[in-house]
Amino acid sequence: MVLHPAARVRQAGQDVTFCCKASGTPAPQKYFWYHNGTLLEGPAQRTSGRLELRGLAPQQAGTYHCKASSEAGAIRSEPAQLTVLAQGQQSCRAEPEPSLVELPSECPQDASGSRYYNVGRCPASPCPGDPAEPGGCGQESGRCCGVRRMELREVPCAGSVLPVKVVAECGCGPCAQPRVLVRGRVTAADTGEPLRFGHIFLGGRKVGFTGYQGAFTIEVPPDTRRLVTRFVDGQQRLVDTVKVLPFDRRGGAVYQEVKMLRKKEPVELDGGRSNAIPLGESPGREPVGELVLPAGVFLRPSGEVFNGTVKASVTFVDPRDMGTASAASSDLSFANAEGEIVPLRTYGMFAVDFREGDSGAALQAGPVQVRMDAGQVWMAEHLQKMKLWSLNPESGLWEEEGALRPAAGNRSKREERTFLVGNLEIRERRLFNLDVPEDRRCFVKVRAYSNEKFNPYEQLEGVVVSLINLEPQPGFPSNPRAWGRFDSVVTGPNGACLPAFCDGRRADAYTALVTATLGGEELEAVASSPKLNPNAVGVAQPYLGKLGYRRSDHEDAALKKTAFQINVAKPDPNNVDENNGPVYSYRSLRECEEAPVSANHLRFYRVEVDRYEYNVVPFKESDVTSWTGDYLAWWPNPQEFRACFIKVQLEGPQEYMVRSRNVGGSHPRTRGQLYGLRDSRSVRDPLLGDTSGACVEFKCGGMLFDQSLADRTLVSIVPQGSCRRTAINGLLRDYLSRHPPLADNNHTGAFSMLAPLDPLGHNYGIYTVTDQNPRLAKEIAIGRCFAGTSDGFSREMRAGEGTAVTFSCQERPAGRESFFQRLLSSPAEA
Repeated sequence: MVLHPAARVRQAGQDVTFCCKASGTPAPQKYFWYHNGTLLEGPAQRTSGRLELRGLAPQQAGTYHCKASSEAGAIRSEPAQLTVLAQGQQSCRAEPEPSLVELPSECPQDASGSRYYNVGRCPASPCPGDPAEPGGCGQESGRCCGVRRMELREVPCAGSVLPVKVVAECGCGPCAQPRVLVRGRVTAADTGEPLRFGHIFLGGRKVGFTGYQGAFTIEVPPDTRRLVTRFVDGQQRLVDTVKVLPFDRRGGAVYQEVKMLRKKEPVELDGGRSNAIPLGESPGREPVGELVLPAGVFLRPSGEVFNGTVKASVTFVDPRDMGTASAASSDLSFANAEGEIVPLRTYGMFAVDFREGDSGAALQAGPVQVRMDAGQVWMAEHLQKMKLWSLNPESGLWEEEGALRPAAGNRSKREERTFLVGNLEIRERRLFNLDVPEDRRCFVKVRAYSNEKFNPYEQLEGVVVSLINLEPQPGFPSNPRAWGRFDSVVTGPNGACLPAFCDGRRADAYTALVTATLGGEELEAVASSPKLNPNAVGVAQPYLGKLGYRRSDHEDAALKKTAFQINVAKPDPNNVDENNGPVYSYRSLRECEEAPVSANHLRFYRVEVDRYEYNVVPFKESDVTSWTGDYLAWWPNPQEFRACFIKVQLEGPQEYMVRSRNVGGSHPRTRGQLYGLRDSRSVRDPLLGDTSGACVEFKCGGMLFDQSLADRTLVSIVPQGSCRRTAINGLLRDYLSRHPPLADNNHTGAFSMLAPLDPLGHNYGIYTVTDQNPRLAKEIAIGRCFAGTSDGFSREMRAGEGTAVTFSCQERPAGRESFFQRLLSSPAEA
């Protein structure tokens, strides 16, 4: 399906057109349209990828999808939601929805000490299309609910005032059109060696190369629903890898680590004799099966039989090896007879490469025989459903090659074993699979939070949550027998729903291992030992006990805390305790997606670091559409985010909080006005006694949102407590003196500068990174700042490397309130 119908909003009485388009060989000729799952009758609905509805009535609201078919099969589109508003009904209320931001710690707003302030937000919901806009299959220009007016308010704060902009009114306007990107790195699964200058394909189209360190950036084409990407090693050392990469449709960049399998060393075969190559051979473990190659099976592309020496490489992805899950291709899905994309459960996949021994020219083969050891199939019902599949590298879907049927083994040393036997022809370089369709499916609800408090308004969006289906060994749920499937989903404002295999009769028939990353940073799961806390996990008893929740360090505290494992126990519809998440039946996807935050769900969180951020103009970094064009916006360009950090060295017996205060410096519209505050606690240097370092963010100098005039932000860096500035980086001092005006630096307890317009670098103690994802830009900049280099990355502080300014601090820090009260006053007083 190359064009899916798009969601639409209309007033009653208006018209709407939905469109879809499918490609295939032969080309699809029949299209069928469905409303809420019911086939729409009429000849116009059978021959065209267009559905036109005139004079809409409220009962025509709902979901619409199309199905295209030919003698080769069928494919279904994703559903599109049609909202029909009554006459006069508003899709965008003028009154903003509540949205809380955290104020600085010295700014309590009530007697309870709460520091949260309601700044309001406008939901990014679509608005009705313009009746004058011509209907058609093109993308509508689009109108969305957004901010119409903001107000500046002053919040009392430690004897001073803190400016904050709040949403005063919402209204319909042009939809934001942010760039949608996928970034990441491609490496070999065994050694971590980067794929240097590897080829990148989207479908059958080459779109670029990986970098020297394996890095890549892909701009997702408009209307993409399924991003099928193929990575090819030009040196042919690694197996071609096809990945269905998750992305955030609302915009911004999602980071993804891609692993590629190394090709197995080729063996020499006599093409004129029968040969057998084991599949999944490893010490102490029987092969999953074997590939039987009859005499004369190898063919040149012209069809001529080749009986000479053949170099044969067969690389097997063995699901009994847990480490291979991340390197497996595709997302193990196929299109069934109704065109619905449904999951497979794998018992192994293999890539073949046959070449002439002398010339190295590629060879084809066929027909060959695939023999699978029936003893490796642990679910008896799978024996009757096992099939051979090949991967279509353009669609990322598996296509059936044939069934595997039981047959007695005919080799003397294995007479006691039973095999499943199937045949296939190898006409092109494809990946092949031993799989069964699996219809026992569910969804698992997962949310990610910014810290361990799990506040509903501190959820993280843009987190890549991955789920690997496992098959446990009887009695040993922590030691799985094999993996069977994997999926990844990006969290939105209401978390994420991950597909998983499940079972209603036996709770531990399928288990799942779940992880979460944000910009390459692994998030932590909730602890399961020494005592399981249902309130922290997010799931009430007794269902939690049935799920058997265990964090990855449950039995060994030395292990990482970044994953959890559960039994995917299908909820019993007659048990009220199991009908509120976190596991939902496959037909309850919408219920899962719309579940309130109070419903059962599983959780990840960022390890809370001593960092705090305050923006005068609120912006949710995980949702690019929440950006508002304002002169005081911290990020002036929603298409590109530039993060700036300064490294501060503190000589003293403990760790200290350091704040940057950022105000307009040279721009006439913002001079003297606050952009925001940043706090960061220093980190001890393990190699230097009584020394710590802090990497503190400041607002970069540069153009403001109107892109007409640059501003050099006035940045004040002030450490907490009794600290005295003792040194300033000589290169930074010289740069600032050559680029006037100079900021007043009379106060020895602080350092002030007008932010440089140039990116500078570690030699100046300034670290600048530009990226389409603000969180990723900041994480990379912090890693370089910790390391004290412009291209390195470290989580361990090197306080003496690449420092901009040094302070000497006494043992007892000043009181936090008096310290921040000083900072909130004017720069001159500070």
